[in-house]
Amino acid sequence: MLTDEVRERVLCCLLVVQRHSWDQGLTAAVLDDSGAAVALRALVDDAVARQLPDGRLAELDPACAVNGAALGEFVDSLAHRLGDPALAAAAARQHGWLRAGAPRAADGTLFHLVGSRQVWADTVHMVVPFLACRGDGAAAVAQLAGHRARLRDPVSGLWAARWDEDAGAFADPRAWGTGNGWVAAGAARAVRWLPGAAGTTVAGEVRALLDAVLPLRRPDGLFGDVLDDPATPADTNVASMFAFAALTGAAEGWLPARYGDLGESLLAAVCDRVDELGRVTGASAAPHFDRPGHSPEAQAFLLLADAADRRRRTGRSP
Repeated sequence: MLTDEVRERVLCCLLVVQRHSWDQGLTAAVLDDSGAAVALRALVDDAVARQLPDGRLAELDPACAVNGAALGEFVDSLAHRLGDPALAAAAARQHGWLRAGAPRAADGTLFHLVGSRQVWADTVHMVVPFLACRGDGAAAVAQLAGHRARLRDPVSGLWAARWDEDAGAFADPRAWGTGNGWVAAGAARAVRWLPGAAGTTVAGEVRALLDAVLPLRRPDGLFGDVLDDPATPADTNVASMFAFAALTGAAEGWLPARYGDLGESLLAAVCDRVDELGRVTGASAAPHFDRPGHSPEAQAFLLLADAADRRRRTGRSP
């Protein structure tokens, strides 16, 4: 667990660095976890101010088809908490983009980029929690299933990074650690919004992925940039993503307690790699994620995992 002083330094670094739409979604989650209601409202209002006419929230890069939806959960939730019709309309526009406007395969599985018919593991985190929180559980489960059918290796249980729909083959077959982390974290975040069998199904996907990656954990307590390639460098953010998933499941009761112990161990391994400025070192570096360094995602996921650990310890609901 982070100390209060280190937590503040990590948050400060997250707030001062440049962020894309998906990073804004993660930052909103951090602010929501910490009870920073005023800051969260300011962030959400800015996301709506920067909403594209087609509905994509806070999107500064129009090539991104789905990343703005990472903010949708918080726009929608605040709309309900505050009874704000403008926020409700913004959430509805983002929902409409995912349901009808965004590029997709014949079975409805969303493509990650505009102008590219590729399915990416990252999309699971961007869209599944938002669809679930909107009460659109069938669409949330369908998106997870469509991505799973294309990207998950049935033997290893690991997810490939990218699928090319036109070629009918992988565009990037590697078990990219961050991509698998997006799947685990996004599915874990969605469970709380999904009742009955849908929630059980999605929780099962999280557990299966955690079980698949655990044997690939390295002696330093981390995972590699490519999970099953020991020649690739370690990536601290991947450990934080899996820690968040494991600790969330344990805190909410849909994973056995031992997954909380796993998450705590992963969290400790990353806490040891925060530098004097509050930066999480050894993550896949923004903006190109092609070398070790720092990223807003790594800052946010360490804070999210730490908050999930505190919920697990105190029994507080999200």
